[in-house]
Amino acid sequence: MTTLPIDRRTCLGGGLTALATAITGPGGAAAGEGRRRLRVGQIGTSHGHATKLDVYRTSPDWEVVGLVESDADLAAAAADKPAFRGVPLLTREALFGIDGLDAVLVETTPDRSLEEAAAAVSRGLHVHLDKPAGASLPAFRRILDEAARKGLVVQLGYMYRYNPAILLLHEFLGKGWLGDVFEIDAVMSKVVDARSRRELARFPGGMMFELGCHLVDLVVGILGRPERVAGHARRALAPAPDALADNTLAVLEYSRALATIRSSALEVEGFGRRHLTVCGTAGTFHVQPLDDPAVVVSLDRPRGDLPGGTSRIPFPEFTRYVADAADMAALIRGERKSRFPAAHDLAVQEAVLSASGMPLDR
Repeated sequence: MTTLPIDRRTCLGGGLTALATAITGPGGAAAGEGRRRLRVGQIGTSHGHATKLDVYRTSPDWEVVGLVESDADLAAAAADKPAFRGVPLLTREALFGIDGLDAVLVETTPDRSLEEAAAAVSRGLHVHLDKPAGASLPAFRRILDEAARKGLVVQLGYMYRYNPAILLLHEFLGKGWLGDVFEIDAVMSKVVDARSRRELARFPGGMMFELGCHLVDLVVGILGRPERVAGHARRALAPAPDALADNTLAVLEYSRALATIRSSALEVEGFGRRHLTVCGTAGTFHVQPLDDPAVVVSLDRPRGDLPGGTSRIPFPEFTRYVADAADMAALIRGERKSRFPAAHDLAVQEAVLSASGMPLDR
């Protein structure tokens, strides 16, 4: 196996300059210099990704002006977390009334997130909506339709969209280096504690709804809207301590490809074994682990600076959400168009709900 030094990665067809821009934002770390910082507030602290607010607090593009948390216990807990410390705690109406507010981050549980996003869009605010996009496809569609009419950005919080290994994968796909994709296999699991299990059990899709949604987003980004989705939910523990579907599988079917997605709440080495494997007629691209990415690629012939055969491509340490924040700022400023249009987000949400055994009509 060939291992490429990191400095050679920039020679893989010349495409990684765009990758670096996508990660750091236009102009790199100095993206916000010389421009007004966009004003943002956050609604909710109950989502597992809510502490991403810290990224916005250190970003040159953003000024964090307030935090909304209506639950007194959650508000008290947030006060002790570095990501929220010192941020003014406000009501939603007080946040919406701040002069020059540009955007809100919605970081509630999925049963509340669409209500909060709809309220923000109705006030003419851009929205970062964390995953999954609630539990109602019609409500999500109404939010996207209103945002489109008003020229507003709705960015979804799927955390692998800006992962450098995933961006590199799309470089390979765009150049045709993998040939025709016929198979995708992806796994995203972890061990979930008892309290979190009870919270997640409120949603029939269980771990597919909670974690598998990230992988659905990746598959739809590669292959588009699936022709058919089959979801399988099981409880692996016996006797089951709760109603959580803790062992889940989804199959996304395409005319010339199949994609399998697995997510469980029980895997001891869940983080290390999180992976995405894309198989094409000319090569295989394997990312593992997803959160601290490294790539093994096997090619039927030399491509760019890569030899034929199997090569390992390491990456420097990757920090989540930095690129999300930079990209949202660029979208709001009109500096680029979104790589994730509303049609993509709707196709993802439809597939997530189908894979989770949840209705599409309410």
